[in-house]
Amino acid sequence: MPLLSPDDGYLTVFNLFRTKTEQGQDRLLDAMRDIIDHADYPGWISSTLHAGRDERGTANVIQWRSLEDLQARYAGEGFKHHTVPLFNELATSIRLLQTEVVASQLHPDLEQVEFSTRRDDYTVIIVFDVDPQNQKDLVDTLAQPEEWVRTRPGHRSHTILRGLDGTTVVNYAQWESKEAYDAFHRLPEEDRPVSVRQGREHARSLITARDANTYTVVHDRSAAG
Repeated sequence: MPLLSPDDGYLTVFNLFRTKTEQGQDRLLDAMRDIIDHADYPGWISSTLHAGRDERGTANVIQWRSLEDLQARYAGEGFKHHTVPLFNELATSIRLLQTEVVASQLHPDLEQVEFSTRRDDYTVIIVFDVDPQNQKDLVDTLAQPEEWVRTRPGHRSHTILRGLDGTTVVNYAQWESKEAYDAFHRLPEEDRPVSVRQGREHARSLITARDANTYTVVHDRSAAG
């Protein structure tokens, strides 16, 4: 089962695709399922496929043993001449983010962040763009432990990942339901603790752009299974 943990040392790749139609999303999901089911690459650990909810699109979260293993996959003829043209045909926008897990905060009843079809999470993936000189500050701010967030109704986990190129930070969050997440997301600032408000304000001062979507995990496969 795929796990997100800073202790694993894996490279975590977010392949985030958008499309304009439900049919386009279905075609992306079918293509990615086929790739995942036939994955047999040196250093490949797992792939977890997500279907977009708020906006049409997909997220394939892939774990690799190392950056060198991923680069070998990208250099392959099949990837360059089949996979890339296929995705360019099916998607209206593509982001390929290479990241590493920095920290996770979990509900007190959870011991690890599992992201697979074994669970029923309402998943939120937020990509923050940031200037390289501010990335560490943003990572430290978002990864700051905060008991109030961990114990919000419906919160299950959120994991902060650092983009290896220095220009992004990703928040991968799991919630019990859309209603629970919306209640948290739309909570007025004055109803949040002072420390939380200060952290959010500081993070906003560092971010140059924000891109978010919500998802359901629809398929996963690991090298061991």
